Amino acid sequence: MSRALFFRCGALFLVIVLLMLPLMRIGGLIRERQAARDAVVEDIARSAAGPQTLTGPLLVVPYTRTIQETQLDAARVPVTVTREVVGELRLLPALVDLGAKLATDERRRGIYRARVFDATARLTGRFDVPAHYGIEAADLPDYTFGQPRLVIGISDIRGIGNALSLQANGARIAFVPGTGLRMLGAGVQAPVQVADSDAQQPLQFQVDLSLLGTSDFQFTPVGRETHVMLSSDWPHPSFVGQFLPREREITSAGFTADWRTSFFATNLEEALIRCPAQADPAAPDCADFTGRHFGVSFVDPVDQYLKSDRAVKYGFLFILLTFAGFFLLEVLRRFSVHPVQYGLVGLALAMFFLLLLSFSEHIGFAAAYAASALACVGLITYYVTHVLGSRAHGAGFGGALAALYGLLYAILGSEDYALLTGSVLVFGLLALVMVLTRRVNWSGVGAAPQA
Repeated sequence: MSRALFFRCGALFLVIVLLMLPLMRIGGLIRERQAARDAVVEDIARSAAGPQTLTGPLLVVPYTRTIQETQLDAARVPVTVTREVVGELRLLPALVDLGAKLATDERRRGIYRARVFDATARLTGRFDVPAHYGIEAADLPDYTFGQPRLVIGISDIRGIGNALSLQANGARIAFVPGTGLRMLGAGVQAPVQVADSDAQQPLQFQVDLSLLGTSDFQFTPVGRETHVMLSSDWPHPSFVGQFLPREREITSAGFTADWRTSFFATNLEEALIRCPAQADPAAPDCADFTGRHFGVSFVDPVDQYLKSDRAVKYGFLFILLTFAGFFLLEVLRRFSVHPVQYGLVGLALAMFFLLLLSFSEHIGFAAAYAASALACVGLITYYVTHVLGSRAHGAGFGGALAALYGLLYAILGSEDYALLTGSVLVFGLLALVMVLTRRVNWSGVGAAPQA
């Protein structure tokens, strides 16, 4: 390799390294704008209602148990001591059926948006209340039962949009705020008439609920059999949680999804036993119960910050391939391009990512990509035409650059195949360079350009 070629390659390497600085700064700016957007979404959620998770209903039966114990007094004489223990029995329903229609809307604050939903839901089902609430007959004399109540956990009760009432065995009962169970957190409760009986009793329930929320709607399948049917006008759902829907249909007009779970799949009764009523929901003993939910997340498929960040990660490859094309023209056509001219072209390429970020916040990612690519391709084509002194070479270089932008957009749009597409692209371009330069005498590269 001639000394001139060596120094030229070193200068180009230095230019590429310097161009990484604006790319890194643009990447940091994307993360700053994304953090600002997330803060606005959280603020909107605080003003309206956050992600919603329904847990329940549970049937809670308070009790007082009298326990007699034999202890030794000060004289070491056995005496019988009576004490009372206060607690609550928690019973799961035999059948739960939830049907909900979720209408989505956008809340804007400045240039930022948050996706909210308004759920119109009906929760129905049945408790099979065991005889004496499941207490063994031999222990019954020690128990005194209080007023049973039906409780439903609602993660953000600010989203409740109607005066909630419970229909239980034909009687209508008003809900009051609070669950009385720390493990459930926020929610509602209503007293129900279930007597201490010698036989199993059915308790039919129905709750009509209007609920506002942000981002996520999820449900904990507490029934021995649970059926959930959700429908919405949002065409880009992301199904989340520990159970996926058995059936789903997604169209441009929205989606429907159907979940069915059984007591054997969820094992929530055992998880409930391990979770004390007044334990923190995040405690290890409660994680199995509080974490077993499923539902839908209303994700935005055109997250301009995520796609802009992914585009910047390809910035180095983009600059490298463009410089390789420039250098190939030097070698094949005996042009001489100064490193400063390389740098100006590289800065124009870096400006593409800044334009993409700023435009996408106002006109959407696809339109922003097209506008930014058109501006940068036009500017670079105009500049290269005059640098090379040839309209044909300038137009050819601009066309190749436009094709490169098109390939980058395809890579950004195919997340699952991004690595495969990028690898094939780089290999193809390397093969093209090797074919075009197979007869080049590299020892003579760098000599004075011919007139």
